[in-house]
Amino acid sequence: MTPSGSPETASSTATSPDERPSGDEVPSRDDRSPGDDRSPGRNRPGDDELPPGPDGLPVVGNTHQFLRAGPYEFYDRLATYGDVVGYRVAWRDFCTVLHPDYVEQVLVEEADSFERFFFDEIGFEFAPEGLLMSSGEQWRRQRTLIQPAFRPDRIASYADSMAEYAERTVEGWTDGEEIALNREFSQLALEILARSLFDLDVRAGGGAEAVTRAARALDERADSRSPGAFLPDWVPTPANRRYRRSMEQFRETVDGLIERRRRAPGEYDDLLAILLDAEDESGRTMSDEEVRDQMITFLFAGHETTSLALTYAFLLLAQHDQVREKLDAEHERVLGGAAPTLADLDDLEYTETVIDEAMRLYPPAYVMFREALEDVEIGGYRVPEGTVVTLPQFRLHVDERFYDDPERFRPERWTDEFEEQLPEYAYFPFGGGPRHCIGMRFAMLELKTVLPTIAQRVDFELLSDPDPDLGAGITLQPDEDVRMRVSKR
Repeated sequence: MTPSGSPETASSTATSPDERPSGDEVPSRDDRSPGDDRSPGRNRPGDDELPPGPDGLPVVGNTHQFLRAGPYEFYDRLATYGDVVGYRVAWRDFCTVLHPDYVEQVLVEEADSFERFFFDEIGFEFAPEGLLMSSGEQWRRQRTLIQPAFRPDRIASYADSMAEYAERTVEGWTDGEEIALNREFSQLALEILARSLFDLDVRAGGGAEAVTRAARALDERADSRSPGAFLPDWVPTPANRRYRRSMEQFRETVDGLIERRRRAPGEYDDLLAILLDAEDESGRTMSDEEVRDQMITFLFAGHETTSLALTYAFLLLAQHDQVREKLDAEHERVLGGAAPTLADLDDLEYTETVIDEAMRLYPPAYVMFREALEDVEIGGYRVPEGTVVTLPQFRLHVDERFYDDPERFRPERWTDEFEEQLPEYAYFPFGGGPRHCIGMRFAMLELKTVLPTIAQRVDFELLSDPDPDLGAGITLQPDEDVRMRVSKR
């Protein structure tokens, strides 16, 4: 699944963008269109069986195959059955959809027929009262209350501080120093997010360490390659104990931040002030638990995904000199060594393609889950109520039906013509539909600000594996640190 470090080893079997049909005309596997009546193994009307897929064992279904193969190889196998594939893992019926049309159906066209799924039934609990985990009327109420913090004009006001924090990070590195890039960017993204949305210094009182420790424990707890990922939280595995301990410290840290803010009412105008003061139509404010879980959600999800996108972008740039040279030329032409301002961002077109291409190959949020609230039909197959539908960005983002030479890092592919013919949900790093990532604009502003700020000041020499093994936890984490040697310009 991971992209080759060398362009010469990439596959070139796909047709060129000029030859591929667009939109609904893009062919499915074996030249079948989505839902074509020639699809094998069609359910008969009234059947409760899942669409065709790999055979499993009684009780455990395909769990053993999933654990033995790992998610990437397992999804490769699923793809051989078509675009709607059924299987069983951890005592649940699953259905994976592998065509953009079906992703759009689940996330957008029939969004009311599905709800988010997060393995709650095995006791996996993460900020249950927060925006990520809530559902139904509670989620709609929270989204409405929080949305003002993510207005375009408010997001734009964060650009200067993002650049300042990036410059400060570079100043903290010494020439020739060896760093773990993923850890450095995790710290940077957390500081930017906490200051921008909550006006908080997370370094004070050990807050940053509490957040990053919890993030690591959460990814370890949810790593789908481990049998422990399918065990309830109360089972005393080492990963569960670390997770419970780190989450307790994380909650205590957040509670302390909230308490300090409550002692200064009316002095701030940020997301935390909105969480504490906003009222819905009936005059209700968020409960203490909701405020705390919103903070936990944003501090974790808001910094993890962005830091990983930066990590993988620089990992790829370190291996592709021509891309880096073209990127440097744009930065020199547009910025001339200065940190980007909001007015510069529209002119950083190649920078944006580098970011898009990095998130295509390494989507930090790499798979989405939805549970069917009623019987639905996808591609001519009946998917029963209660089935968990998986939407794997990491698989669709490298599908050769939609991407020429899909494993290759080639930012130049992102032309206007290519994007016009690319199906909407062949690329969806921020999800889609009503529950799309509320922080998408914030994240893209941060990426387009931080990447040029650092790239103009530092060259990186890659010291670790150019094609790292990836952990399939909550986010797509490298198993080992991405180590770089700093060379200041």
